[in-house]
Amino acid sequence: MQKLVLASNNAGKVKEFQGLLAPLNFQVIPQGELGIPSAEEPHCTFVENALAKARHASAVSGLPALADDSGICAHALNGKPGVLSARFAGEQGDDAANNQKLIQALAPHHDRGAHYVCALVFVNSANDPEPLIVQARWYGLVVDTPKGEYGFGYDPYFFIPELGITAAELSPEKKNVISHRGQALKELLVQLQLRNANYRRA
Repeated sequence: MQKLVLASNNAGKVKEFQGLLAPLNFQVIPQGELGIPSAEEPHCTFVENALAKARHASAVSGLPALADDSGICAHALNGKPGVLSARFAGEQGDDAANNQKLIQALAPHHDRGAHYVCALVFVNSANDPEPLIVQARWYGLVVDTPKGEYGFGYDPYFFIPELGITAAELSPEKKNVISHRGQALKELLVQLQLRNANYRRA
């Protein structure tokens, strides 16, 4: 089983990635278990933040690293909260406050369209010259009333019209198939397998 450090201490993300990667023989180790502090996220794009986090985790651990930067982008708010999703209300990871601030910000707007974004970066080493980078989106609507007991973050307020339910009403298994994170990881694994196959032939 290949060890892989996950550049996140977000319990929800850790659980999702462990579930998604377990069938592929990866042992996902959250960076907190290795005493790795969180990297700075000073950038204005998801990809740049994910790359910074992956390189940081790999540099400290000496292991391959996987990092994601993800968030929700409300169309009426010009993409906010975006990269600030986890700290939209000021306090890192305060889901209740973040959701309330988003609902309040959207109150004057008719357009409730939004999408989740997930940028995923895999590096073999801290100085990997060819990091694998993918980005995926998951479209829906922000609703005023939360529903569902699964998920985390904005999931109880993220309504998927084609399913008629919120992301928090999806079982973890179903969410992992269709979510922004599930889509991004699926594409990343295709790239990883292709690269490994070509390395073996070289």
